Amino acid sequence: MNTDSYRAMLTAVQAFHDKHRCKENGGEDLVYRVALMTEELGEISECVTKGKGKAHLAEEYADLMILVMGTAIAADFDLEHAFWDKLKQLDRRGGRLVKARIRVSEFD
Repeated sequence: MNTDSYRAMLTAVQAFHDKHRCKENGGEDLVYRVALMTEELGEISECVTKGKGKAHLAEEYADLMILVMGTAIAADFDLEHAFWDKLKQLDRRGGRLVKARIRVSEFD
């Protein structure tokens, strides 16, 4: 695990929030942030369904990642810690093929 790059990215996102005064100007409102993430998912879907290529897809995923990291800042939680905790949970789960695609979930 290389936390240096994560910390650098988080610092850059925090600087962006500070520059644009997101906290003071509504940019850290969680409902607003969910709407922005939904918009980005739509753009990712468009890249995939319209075959826009890897460069566009990578850019849209970067947008989503910046929004997710910014949401961790806005909601004041440790995303890195949550990530590793969740990955450990997922690693303990079994997988199952559902309609010929792997699902790793808590099955009843």
